[in-house]
Amino acid sequence: MQISKIVIAIDGYSACGKSTTAREVARILGYRYIDSGAMYRAVTLYFLNQHISLTNPKEIDRALQQINISFKINARNSTETFLNGLCVEEEIRDMRISDQVSPVSAIKAVREAMVAQQRKLGKEKGIVMDGRDIGTVVFPEAELKIFMSADTNVRAFRRQKELMEKNILINLDEVIENIRKRDQIDTTRTESPLRKAPDAIELDTTYITIEEQVDEVVRLAIARKVTPS
Repeated sequence: MQISKIVIAIDGYSACGKSTTAREVARILGYRYIDSGAMYRAVTLYFLNQHISLTNPKEIDRALQQINISFKINARNSTETFLNGLCVEEEIRDMRISDQVSPVSAIKAVREAMVAQQRKLGKEKGIVMDGRDIGTVVFPEAELKIFMSADTNVRAFRRQKELMEKNILINLDEVIENIRKRDQIDTTRTESPLRKAPDAIELDTTYITIEEQVDEVVRLAIARKVTPS
């Protein structure tokens, strides 16, 4: 299936199904999928491994100059995140990254660096990008904006299930606390806070399946096509 090239921005809270939905929508439409959250997770991983102080602007600026993030499709047709040439897809999903990614993402220099990369990736359109400020900051002119939300406990259960599938055992209460902490930081930070764009379509995923989410976004995307394939 082909539609005219547009930018699809999917924002929302963590564990609402943004990445899974965005990835599948991109596959169906023949678009590129860009996981902006993975970019911030990769930066967080680098900062932790290099012991970068989050209160030292010069140290942060120097570190950002050493970071190169790219995406590649593996043999299973899945997108993987690479940090300075090394695949870090599994490592950036660890809870130690989840615990620190929001504070790192709130840093102005980090956001400016990542937004610049994201805009470059979407210059030719034909992409689906998910995150927290895609429709408000990165691509305010995106032809289709989706904002996802879901009940906190449902989101925590989903995240715990994802981690268990990777043989990572985490207490549900710990996951709930992590999600609530991230929500608080993401919605109140000074730089690019998580919020619904005025022209975004809200999609509550509490009681719908991933397949239903994907179908709805694809339907909305097709409705915005300019010319038939």
